Parts: sequence; structure tokens; C-alpha cells
Amino acid sequence: MIAEPPPSIDNEAELKELTHLWAEAIHTKNLATLQRFYAPDVVLYDAAPPLVTEGVMTFARNIAEWFGSWPGPIGLELKELQVHVSGDVAFSHSLNHLTGKRTGESDTDVWMRMTLGWRKIDGSWLIVHEHSSVPFHMKPPYKAALHLKP
Repeated sequence: MIAEPPPSIDNEAELKELTHLWAEAIHTKNLATLQRFYAPDVVLYDAAPPLVTEGVMTFARNIAEWFGSWPGPIGLELKELQVHVSGDVAFSHSLNHLTGKRTGESDTDVWMRMTLGWRKIDGSWLIVHEHSSVPFHMKPPYKAALHLKP
């Protein structure tokens, strides 16, 4: 008889897979698929303004506009992905490498920090909170530290 892995291990593996599918939806700019990862009342602390975004529909409008600023696919590499689960709540964190060509801009090559808060709702893991950021220098003029790499 093969022992069953503890439920937390199964959930960690599922959430890692979901996080990679989430990244693939961003890479391919598949808004319909991406929206399915989020709870209707998701709260986002994004690296870009505004300070807070609430609700999946507001998120979808913002991300559709952002997707439109990339003429091709968006490079998104997840590094050091960790998942922590307790019951029906979990969070994951990773360093995300964002690369590609933006319309009217030079090539993008930025490392960001990402934390996703997950909750199991009606049997499915959904993102209820997303926080992305880049470090910034703590002395004026407080510029983003876009040169940092893991």
C-alpha cells in the first residue's frame, strides 16, 4: 500500500502548478484565462498606480490596457517560488523576471517581488490578494532599484 501524501503537500503542488498557469496566462496575454485565477473581490497592491485595486473586473480593465502595451508575448520567469498552506488559506511568493518589448519603449528587463494570497473557495484555489513591488532607493529622489538581480 502506498501512503497518501498529507493534504498540505497536495495543496502546495496544486498551487505551484496554478501559479505557473497564472504566469503562462500573463505570458500569452490571455485575459479570459487570467481572470479565472482571481476571486471576484480580489484586492491588488500592484507595482503600478493606483495604490489599491479592488475587484476582478477593475483588475481586468487595468490588465487589458497593460497587455495592449506589449506588441508580443510578455516574458515572465518565476524564480524561488515558495508556497505555504494552512487549511483553506495559502500564500505564495516569488521573484519574477519581466522581459519583453513594450510599445514605444526600450526593452523591459526587470526583477519584481510577488506575493499571492490564495483561498480555497467552493473547492477551487483563487487569488484573493496580490502584491507586486520593486525595491526603491531610500534616499531622494526615491527611484526604483531596477538594476537588482537575484
